[in-house]
Amino acid sequence: MRGVLIDAALVTESAAGTQPAAGSVTVPRDEVPFDPAVPWRKSPSVALRPEPFGALVYHFGNRKLSFLKSMPLVAVVKALQDHPDVPSTLVACEVPEAQHPAYITALATLSRSQMIERRP
Repeated sequence: MRGVLIDAALVTESAAGTQPAAGSVTVPRDEVPFDPAVPWRKSPSVALRPEPFGALVYHFGNRKLSFLKSMPLVAVVKALQDHPDVPSTLVACEVPEAQHPAYITALATLSRSQMIERRP
């Protein structure tokens, strides 16, 4: 299985293609941009499997596999459903403010893969 590095430290997706610049987020034209100010949750079609490095994330609908390479990111993904937006989730999970942009980039990547979704 070949992984594509999405964020230098936090998320790796299994997918074919080229490697984007670390920290970059490309939004396709038909996709709504990731908005950290709205409520999010882990998709009900997604399973997290704990691993020593973080977690494997598998989407049973689109069959995508991602690797969360940070235990704090796993905690953030799990906690999204309990908070009104991403910034309050990051604060609740004690993510240092200097790391918030990297976490938002990682969550945007998970959103594009449908691993997380806006809460209704």
